[in-house]
Amino acid sequence: MTSAIATLEAVDERTRDLLARRREGTLPRRGDIVRRALLLADIGGLLVTFVVSQAIFSGHGADDRLGPSTETLTFLATLPVWAIAARAYGLYDRDERRTDHSTVEDLTGVFHLITVGSWLLFALVAVTHVASPPAVRELFFWAMALVSVSALRVLARTLCRRSASYLQNTVVVGAGHTGQLVARKVLQHREYGLNLVGFIDHREPRERWPGLERVPVLGEVRRLPEIVDQFGIERVIFAFADTPSRKLVALIRELRDREVEIDVVPRMFELTGPALDVHDIEGLPLIALRSTRPRRSSLLLKRLCDVVVATVLLALTAPLFVWIALRVRRDSPGPVFFRQTRLGYRRREFTLLKFRTMAVDTDPSVHEEYSRRSLAGDLAPEESGLFKLDQADKVTPFGRFLRRTSLDELPQLLNVLRGDMSLVGPRPCLEYEAQHFEPHHLERFDVPAGITGLWQVSARARSTLGEALEMDVTYARNWSLWLDLRLLLKTPLQLIRPSVTQ
Repeated sequence: MTSAIATLEAVDERTRDLLARRREGTLPRRGDIVRRALLLADIGGLLVTFVVSQAIFSGHGADDRLGPSTETLTFLATLPVWAIAARAYGLYDRDERRTDHSTVEDLTGVFHLITVGSWLLFALVAVTHVASPPAVRELFFWAMALVSVSALRVLARTLCRRSASYLQNTVVVGAGHTGQLVARKVLQHREYGLNLVGFIDHREPRERWPGLERVPVLGEVRRLPEIVDQFGIERVIFAFADTPSRKLVALIRELRDREVEIDVVPRMFELTGPALDVHDIEGLPLIALRSTRPRRSSLLLKRLCDVVVATVLLALTAPLFVWIALRVRRDSPGPVFFRQTRLGYRRREFTLLKFRTMAVDTDPSVHEEYSRRSLAGDLAPEESGLFKLDQADKVTPFGRFLRRTSLDELPQLLNVLRGDMSLVGPRPCLEYEAQHFEPHHLERFDVPAGITGLWQVSARARSTLGEALEMDVTYARNWSLWLDLRLLLKTPLQLIRPSVTQ
């Protein structure tokens, strides 16, 4: 390959349109629109909360001598302070830096902001004698502010992600195995808002993966700064380019002078995860690889949460259970439940329960062969971008509905109560799948299998079985109760939008 940089004609029309509109100044960057939208969401949430609390508790605690408008003016005067505090908590800047940031990740910061801000506001009102609100009103304001601010943040992000401004022109440095893996994930997850412009490498990849044939190589790594300027690149992902480390470090330092987000795939990404423990020796950063096996006390707490939540969910969904069971029996001959031996915690066998969605005479060897090919990486995605075994002729009419809504997995709540599974964890696998695992894949058995998990929330059918296993291992290495809570909160979106990953 020559050292020339590809022309604009080498990239797709959307990239050219984004570049033209950004240069004209008619299309703001992602960070700008998200910051404005989240600021409006925070202010709007606080205003709604204040108005509602005033309406519900009118006449309770206001100082008649000052008039009801004084308290309102005092609250309005504090709004800029709320915005400054939110900025200090970092609640406006992460969407531009991170590809998958969501309101769930903001919950801790929002909780701190609303809690501290509310009590400081109450203290200010009490000291200035603007009003003497009852304790129940203060508690109501705090609780409703948490809900309204979080809800409006979800709405703000949803609207931003539908805008062309949310897209970031992205290049992947390195067109080898890791680079193409990153590129395929970028293309499959439109919700990340990354517009893949091309690869940066000194040569064409020897073999393109399915779906990446039209992604161009824009130029050599040493020409990266020029390529960033020419194509309006806003995010650069370094993925094992065949270039000396010192040159890459120099390029990264040069890119920092530009408005570019920089991501680096760690050299041992198979062994690390998103929750890294970084420490140092005389300023030299070290990444500590934690043990994947949780302490007994942590597992006991996880089990306690599973039992409580599963019991509540079973009680709430009991009528749904009965309705689905009747429909399954009426839809096709055979049992209500599909039973299958799976491997769970420490590779122990258990009988997994699902509502039956297929005919009883389905040949299991077809799935076994599909799993083998998926683990070997021999499968190409369907036109929809999904990796799914097409057995439409064997799926019952009602079974298609159950699969689309994931309601076929509802009986696994019984598995959770029995201790076979957890609410959150790696996908319970089959014995013949485990026979093809790489050694590090066995780490997934260090935590209980789950109904939902990192793979189900992040990718689902948009990844191969091998990629799903890597996500299971990542979950095991980074397990925490907070991670479980985040995944549980994200799961309902997958039920509402079963074909789209968040």
